[in-house]
Amino acid sequence: MRIGFYAPLKPPDHPAPSGDRRVARLFIAALQGLGHDVTLLSNLRSYNRDGDSAREAATADAAAAEVEMLSAAWHQDSTRLPDLLFTYHVYHKAPDYIGPALKQRFGLPYMIAEASDSPRRRDGTWAAGYAQAERALHAADLLLAVTRHDIPGLIGCAGEARVRYFAPFIDPAPFAAAAAQRAQNRTELAARFQLPLDRPWLLAVGMMREGDKLASFRRLAETLLLLRDRNWHCILVGDGPARGIVASAFAAQADRITLTGQMEPDRLAALYAASYLYVWPAVNEAYGMALLEAQAAGLPVLSVRTRGVPDIVDHGATGWLTPDDEPATMAHAISDLLADQNQRQRMAKAAPLRVRQELSMDAAQARLKTLFAELGLPA
Repeated sequence: MRIGFYAPLKPPDHPAPSGDRRVARLFIAALQGLGHDVTLLSNLRSYNRDGDSAREAATADAAAAEVEMLSAAWHQDSTRLPDLLFTYHVYHKAPDYIGPALKQRFGLPYMIAEASDSPRRRDGTWAAGYAQAERALHAADLLLAVTRHDIPGLIGCAGEARVRYFAPFIDPAPFAAAAAQRAQNRTELAARFQLPLDRPWLLAVGMMREGDKLASFRRLAETLLLLRDRNWHCILVGDGPARGIVASAFAAQADRITLTGQMEPDRLAALYAASYLYVWPAVNEAYGMALLEAQAAGLPVLSVRTRGVPDIVDHGATGWLTPDDEPATMAHAISDLLADQNQRQRMAKAAPLRVRQELSMDAAQARLKTLFAELGLPA
């Protein structure tokens, strides 16, 4: 079938890499892998970081123009009319103005993946964006929550009948291939980045930008300061406008830190496979694609029991989740896992198996087939 795809927060062809862009591309790949013809409806980005009212009004006007353009094209050539409208990631900072309007005009099935609702944004800075996001949630035939944390809010907004849990997913094949070459990868990466082979490698991956990502890097720096008596070397992967601030946060232990910058996907997969432990405080993290990638490569995860992280890290089986992100709490857990090789090995075996069974592209496509059947659409 023909699917019209839209990602209001960040288009899948946006030049800046991010987890959000990655997930949008994964959904497109999953849909195309089922044999569907996926067309990007619009590149319009509705993201309004600061809730600026003039920006919100301009976005609404631009979206109205996009709706008119698409409507004219579909009326002129009905073969271009999609069978399904599929929007990825809708919330008060990135509402969908296009999907609800097209659904109303053409009576098309409409689905939102990674939907969330935050009633405390009903009034105040993001009131206009919240109101439009809520209209989209009410208009959608199905709302897919990628974390269980979001489900109560969606039920409160739109009712239980249209809400479904849809686990995050990746294609595990590149990570499995990297895991099969762990020893070789470790040797090559050590030479490339001058990494010590006599120390366990801790790994953290994230965009280096202001906000929650920077807060996570800072919390990790505080945590590692408490582990100076342990044997480790930490590798930080990522880049962005806050890279200098990140480097400064780790300056007191610079001899045990390597910043690699942004890495190509195949090299990053190799680094996951070559490391000993993935460490990430997950400050206000929705769920974290890097945590999922690490497990796919057989790398145990040490993170925090917050928001959607427990959906993708099975505490005690594929990783370890601390009850909070306090440095002392995390440092104690890291120390324990570094000392317990058997536990790490058990997690390293369990993690990729769980990804393949529950959090893979194949698993996602099976769930999509079921959802399409609910809407009376071809799978």
